[in-house]
Amino acid sequence: YNQPESNHNGGWLGFGPDGKLYASSGDGGGGDDAHGTIGNAQNLSNPLGKILRYTVTGSGTLAIPSDNPYASAAGKFEGIWEYGLRNPWRCSFDRSTGELWIGDVGQNNYEEVDRLAAGEKNVNFGWRIREGTHPNANRTGDANPGDLREPVLDYDRSAGSCVIGGHVYRGAAIPSLVGTYFFADYNSAFYSWTAATGRVSRRTELVGSNSVGGTASIDADNL
Repeated sequence: YNQPESNHNGGWLGFGPDGKLYASSGDGGGGDDAHGTIGNAQNLSNPLGKILRYTVTGSGTLAIPSDNPYASAAGKFEGIWEYGLRNPWRCSFDRSTGELWIGDVGQNNYEEVDRLAAGEKNVNFGWRIREGTHPNANRTGDANPGDLREPVLDYDRSAGSCVIGGHVYRGAAIPSLVGTYFFADYNSAFYSWTAATGRVSRRTELVGSNSVGGTASIDADNL
């Protein structure tokens, strides 16, 4: 599909526990998702700013699964699974629970990590209406539909500036870390994030402050 700008092109493909092929797409680039009246990420007629889902057929071609939320909807892009994302360029499935984790890069102020239950679809993560859990100050005139999904984590530019989605650890070598979601930030030393009641309650430094880049974690099993 066409990209109107050179940035925010997404960049992840993965097969889910259901055997379907998932792909992340950025909002098409530029600033504040300025294409069209509501931007691309909130526009259900195009694939930009979305998580897309397909069936790979025996001949290697792509088909639209019949249970996609807009599979038979006139004027809608049939591949859409989730929407309202800015630049979700690293995602993963928890191999134990089937949950989908998304690292979505912010614009000027906040980075976010999102999570979906196994099979959960048609969720609106809120871009360009908001950045993380915060209203987008440059889009105050946008209508808020009131059903926006909160990220499990957002953090401001004092902690980092480009989230890199990771994986939930399900290995056997370090039992104390089972169920922990590890991720990184491109531009900072980072932290270990401990979650409670669906939101992050505290953070501790995971790597030295003089490091370039680093990883972070969320207690995924206790969200």
